[in-house]
Amino acid sequence: MEAADESMKYRSPLVSRYASKEMAYNFSDRKKFTTWRRLWIYLAKAEKVWSCGLMTMCNSPIQALGLPITDAQVLEMESHAEDIDFAMAADEERKLRHDVMAHVHTFAHCCPTAAPIIHLGATSCYVGDNTDLIMLRDGFDILLPKLARVIDRLANFAEKYADLPTLGFTHYQPAQLTTVGKRACLWLQDLAMDMRNLQRARDDLRFRGVKGTTGTQASFLQLFQGDHDKVEELDRMVTEMAGFKKAYLVTGQTYSRKVDVDCLSSLASLGATVHKICTDIRLLANLKEIEEPFEKEQIGSSAMPYKRNPMRAERCCSLARHLVALMSDPLQTASVQWLERTLDDSANRRISLPESFLTADIILSTLQNITEGLVVYPKVIERHIRHELPFMATENIIMAMVKAGGNRQDCHEKIRVLSQEAAAVVKQEGGDNDLLARVQRDPYFAPILDQLDALLDPKTFIGRAPQQVARFLSEEVRPLLEPYKAKMDVKIELEL
Repeated sequence: MEAADESMKYRSPLVSRYASKEMAYNFSDRKKFTTWRRLWIYLAKAEKVWSCGLMTMCNSPIQALGLPITDAQVLEMESHAEDIDFAMAADEERKLRHDVMAHVHTFAHCCPTAAPIIHLGATSCYVGDNTDLIMLRDGFDILLPKLARVIDRLANFAEKYADLPTLGFTHYQPAQLTTVGKRACLWLQDLAMDMRNLQRARDDLRFRGVKGTTGTQASFLQLFQGDHDKVEELDRMVTEMAGFKKAYLVTGQTYSRKVDVDCLSSLASLGATVHKICTDIRLLANLKEIEEPFEKEQIGSSAMPYKRNPMRAERCCSLARHLVALMSDPLQTASVQWLERTLDDSANRRISLPESFLTADIILSTLQNITEGLVVYPKVIERHIRHELPFMATENIIMAMVKAGGNRQDCHEKIRVLSQEAAAVVKQEGGDNDLLARVQRDPYFAPILDQLDALLDPKTFIGRAPQQVARFLSEEVRPLLEPYKAKMDVKIELEL
């Protein structure tokens, strides 16, 4: 019956179908509300220190500052940090219409001794905003190793195929040759930028700390009888207990919603990168030059059994669009916050913050799976080069004829006529490019016939691509991965 009831409710596929367990937990109710309780414990501990007038725990309360907090109260709170009665909390919220107070009452119910000092001096944003900042920080800590693994796998791919010539494309029309590895480095360069952006956004995060209802810390100043130093030390201690090095020095009731803009913009930028990479893979799959992994029993199409659709890359593109679109939420939210705070941010942030991290998590897991199993078809790539290279080699042929004593203008006209004839065969008759055969049959080119193979060697058309790959990987990519070396061995097996 329970399963049937669940089937009657909408469930976000971000969690039910795609996201990793660690990221799904990071934004779960369990993580959120146990973090609230830990924050109340941090606050009580820090207030207790000052209630004793000491920087160490003491056994009896000192009434002078009006903070009668005991060891027993703190221990009681710690012993019930995890056992949340979610049904009671839901009932309380239905009555009170206030989620924080519902959980204050629920926590107080199992901590009767500590009940009088839970949430002392704090406002809702003490637990709400600080928990959001913890989740954002922990979300980045989940994403960064995953992004590092994608970069690592793609760097290995680029190194392996650093000197394999392939057609370059501009305007999606054949252009000068590049290499498979060099093209992968274009993807890597964007991912490396995203790596630095995510790390910076994570490192820039600060704690809201204990700031009170409008950010002035007035309630705490009153509790500590006007002692500014004690209020600042309280803020510092709670910030440190929460694992942050710094707190924002000024806030309104909330931390600035520009922080959300900063975090989600780095994720949206990652989404744009992944969409470009996976679109390229889809285009190359159509050419049958590169394919994503394809399972032995995987079905590409219900109607066309021969198909090998790039469904992983398509999934990444689909979700990347959602990730990019989510960026508009924090921008609009930050722009419409009135004065010290308005509550029209709350419902939006409950959706946009988790969904951005969940979507980025799914994209990186899928892209890691793709990059671990990319298949290259050198013979197909070679055939495509053969079709186009004779046109690209015409300048080389002209130069060789001039060196052999020919006239540049005469040679250019000969090549122009032969090229147009060969193009007509390709475009109008559907035949192969026979320009090389036409050159070989024309007596005019007899002086250089023995040079044609060398003039048409694809590796003479790739410039410094292999050297660029080697230097780029050595100087910019590998050093970026050093902090994550211990987390490189995780492989991704997609369930769907």
